[in-house]
Amino acid sequence: MARPRNENPTPGELELLRILWDRGPMTGREMHGALVELGQERAYTSVTSLLNVMFEKGYVDRQPAGRALRYAALISPNETLRDLVGDLRDRAFEGSASTLVTHLLQEAAPDRDELDEIRKAIDAFEQREKRPRRRPRRGDST
Repeated sequence: MARPRNENPTPGELELLRILWDRGPMTGREMHGALVELGQERAYTSVTSLLNVMFEKGYVDRQPAGRALRYAALISPNETLRDLVGDLRDRAFEGSASTLVTHLLQEAAPDRDELDEIRKAIDAFEQREKRPRRRPRRGDST
């Protein structure tokens, strides 16, 4: 039975997306060089094949650059992380954010600085939730 196509980037695709997010658009040769710099030895043909798969999935765009193709990320880091976390929450934790966070805290064992950042994020979320929501006026599109 064929493996179902995942809507989220694979670990290899995420690796290439991170490089595109950090460095901007690049050719397959430039991506291969970036991977080598990071100690991630891969065959050039494997890199270009993965970039083409990512193009087909809509993760990257590609434009001619001389005889090569230049690839640019079409999805943002925030959008990607939101989708990955949401997928993990839904599939592994039956939609429960509290169970996901509990497991994350147990597994990651954050230090005091990370816990302070987590508390700040919770406080900011609670403040946003307390704000009154604007009711649509007559004639506003919903």
